[in-house]
Amino acid sequence: MISHNMTWISYPSKNLAFTSPEEIEALIASQNIISRLMHCYIALFVPTGLIAGICILIIFIKNYLQFKVIENLDLLLLHFTISNIIMIFFSFTVIPRPDYLKATHFTCKILSFFFNLSYFTSQYLLILMLLIILLERFPPRTALRKATQSPILCVGFVLIYAFCLSLTETVLLGTDNYHLETDCQLDPLFAWPEYEIIKFTFGFGIPSFLQIACFTVLFAKEAPAEAPALQQHIRTYLAVVPISVTIFICHLFYSIMLLFRTTFKLQKSIGTPKNELMMNIAEIVLFCDSCASLIFVLCFHKPCKDGMLKVIRNCKKENTTNSHLEIPVTSTNHESRSQ
Repeated sequence: MISHNMTWISYPSKNLAFTSPEEIEALIASQNIISRLMHCYIALFVPTGLIAGICILIIFIKNYLQFKVIENLDLLLLHFTISNIIMIFFSFTVIPRPDYLKATHFTCKILSFFFNLSYFTSQYLLILMLLIILLERFPPRTALRKATQSPILCVGFVLIYAFCLSLTETVLLGTDNYHLETDCQLDPLFAWPEYEIIKFTFGFGIPSFLQIACFTVLFAKEAPAEAPALQQHIRTYLAVVPISVTIFICHLFYSIMLLFRTTFKLQKSIGTPKNELMMNIAEIVLFCDSCASLIFVLCFHKPCKDGMLKVIRNCKKENTTNSHLEIPVTSTNHESRSQ
């Protein structure tokens, strides 16, 4: 592997020594856009996503304590929820935008490692969920079914795989200037070009191919006669469908922007303020996907939806009981005053 000297690279917004008035106007406009998007994300998506994630955790833990058993899909969704909650916490690094988080190279690499660990974990947990849905409809008579019946083993494999990928990505950030302060993104600008290529391949290309393959088999292959209707089968695992669609769209946009950044690095160019704006937008879109995925799990996964409806019904019942108790007391007081 060839070591790269990335000391020359910087953000276009930080390189304004000799710029024209038009470029300055474009920079101001792009900074206004990213600042507004950041405020919308922090005000709307973050609270909603965190509340949804906490509700999912409470419902799964409560169900486990009550029934002493957890379904395979529920266990995967539990780990998927934890990964996305961690992603939301990492998204707080966008708060300084249009500026960037100030950190040393070493600290930035540590943040990038744990961010990538959550990123890869959530991607491949989704593949496991799709595989379980597929094998429930087309049960095989091989060791593959035994493997999927042990979700803890599958989750452990995904975590080890994600750890190795994250460690590889950290190596591709280089070892120079570890003590110097820099403008830090979770996918650092000073990363070698191979960093973005590997992240695109293993963080989007391979998972997306597997997602498409699973859905193709699910919709195109004829199921056994004893299998339920396709609509009923999908309705049972409804939460996984919108999660798959949003992850594909948001990660596609983000991955394409990463590849564009790689082309600039290979051309020894820092790009324009517009390129920087698009990369920042793609990063926020990626974090919005984590929030949206948690909302989909809460609203469409049956145990979570039933748990939320039960809480709402109990609240309504308590309000109704309290209102009925207050009415006779009020009427008695009124009668006593009249006498």
